[in-house]
Amino acid sequence: MPQIEEAQPKYLQIAHYIRDQILRGDLRPGDEVPSERQLAASWKVSRPTAARSLEALSHQGLVEKRQGSGTYVRSLEVNRRARELYGRARQTGKIYTPGEYAVITSAGWMEAPDHVVEALGLVKDRRAVHRRRVTNNQDGPITLSTSWFAPDVGQRAPKLLEPERIQEGTLMYVENMTGRQGSYAEDRMCARDATEEEAADLQLPSGSAVLIVHHVVFDLQDRPLEFAEATYPPHRWAFEQGYPLT
Repeated sequence: MPQIEEAQPKYLQIAHYIRDQILRGDLRPGDEVPSERQLAASWKVSRPTAARSLEALSHQGLVEKRQGSGTYVRSLEVNRRARELYGRARQTGKIYTPGEYAVITSAGWMEAPDHVVEALGLVKDRRAVHRRRVTNNQDGPITLSTSWFAPDVGQRAPKLLEPERIQEGTLMYVENMTGRQGSYAEDRMCARDATEEEAADLQLPSGSAVLIVHHVVFDLQDRPLEFAEATYPPHRWAFEQGYPLT
């Protein structure tokens, strides 16, 4: 039986154990994961606890339940650029490749808009820390993005308030300062016309279509750690995904 750490609820410990198997490739897309009955027996927990662990994995977008069949690993559809940036920061301590650079256009405390309040789970204090940046390379702007952090994170990570680049990236810096580790992310995407401010920052004609990605990073306790809103110009719409047809 896998060892259970008492620091987390048991359903999360089970979910994180299976999640790690998926991320390592021990369980691959299309593989069946253990059933509620199997998990309850091997982890010595109740069926409702086992069911809740599978629900957590489903919420993270890692598995899908097929009626009358079982629960299976999903093909992972992720924001590839976000994953690449995070992976590069962990491996090299730098978030951008040679030729890429970010300009921080604003940083500090700000009253968060409703969608940020909801994403970060803010209750009483709507103030949050924001960092707005334009990332460029030799061909011009790559993306405009704004990261938002809850007040407790802002208080423990003071560099977030300064309009200066953080070499290892904001998420790695926040992890180091708070002791909270990013575990998984959820993305929502849509297309719309750029605002005048977005068009100016991305050097686009007024009214150009842009791709909007809302990116929420959750920690190991499933608490939101960062909310980011990224705006991509039309020629940066290439998000690729391969999948079987049967």
